[in-house]
Amino acid sequence: MGTGHDSKGMGMSEQRDRLAREREEITRRVANFRATQEKFEREREEYFATTLENARNGYERRRHWG
Repeated sequence: MGTGHDSKGMGMSEQRDRLAREREEITRRVANFRATQEKFEREREEYFATTLENARNGYERRRHWG
């Protein structure tokens, strides 16, 4: 294993760096996932509120016409 450097010390440093990059990537992906889920939740709530309002307005119009 003549790599020209202390492979044990260098390998540990490289492994730590690789693990740190992987943790950062996981953290980034989780943050993106959460942001997407929050966006979907806001859109569902907005759709529900709009649909409910439209349903109520349609009901009120029918009551006044009938």
